[in-house]
Amino acid sequence: MLLDTRHNAVTKEIIGGAMRVHSALGSGFPENIYHRSLSLEMTRAGLAFESEVHLPVFYLETQVGARRVDFLVDDCVLVEIKALTELNPLNHAQIINYLNAYRLEVGLLINFGEASLCFKRFVRSHSR
Repeated sequence: MLLDTRHNAVTKEIIGGAMRVHSALGSGFPENIYHRSLSLEMTRAGLAFESEVHLPVFYLETQVGARRVDFLVDDCVLVEIKALTELNPLNHAQIINYLNAYRLEVGLLINFGEASLCFKRFVRSHSR
């Protein structure tokens, strides 16, 4: 089985920052607190990112709207953060659909709401 390493250096920096945020704050805060804290960590790491950016959604090669994503890092990694007691399949579907709609390759779903930081890296297949 091949491990997809696209944008690993960027995702490693983001996950490290998220771990520092969760270690300092723990769980229980609203999502916006984690959002601002992760912004500070990514700035400290020297990552180029946009926060709460509106990206176009495409259907049949036509832009049909736009949605807001939490972060777009280095114009290549989508980051969606949550502060839930538990992630569910709808959260996974959201980031998979965002990657497809925004035509991005790599996404991170990070949940600060659990006792331990929970994150999942998603990679869009080359065939889509």
